[in-house]
Amino acid sequence: MNKTFDDADYPAYSMGRAAEMIGVTPAFLRSLGTAGLIEPERSLGGHRRYSRHQLQLATRVRQLLDAGLPLAAACRIVTLEDRLEAAKRQILALGGTLTSDEDAGVPTQTRAPVA
Repeated sequence: MNKTFDDADYPAYSMGRAAEMIGVTPAFLRSLGTAGLIEPERSLGGHRRYSRHQLQLATRVRQLLDAGLPLAAACRIVTLEDRLEAAKRQILALGGTLTSDEDAGVPTQTRAPVA
């Protein structure tokens, strides 16, 4: 069995299919490239190809835009969230642990006050 499609970073989706999958227009995906958030791979014919990871980022940006944030702010937030997740994965891969106080995935306002 080919493991290529199991790789979240494999550029498996054409622009049209990617846009359809996440409910946006191709122009929206191009705007994320212009903003520097997503740099799609190119096929031999020069067509943009997107990975599942890139589509997850694009979906999160769309959510933030729908919440009223400007594109630049949404892209910055998504970039920082993605880097944080990568850092957490690296910590765990190196044998480290994360306590609830260190897990930035838990909003600070939902934590009980520390005594």
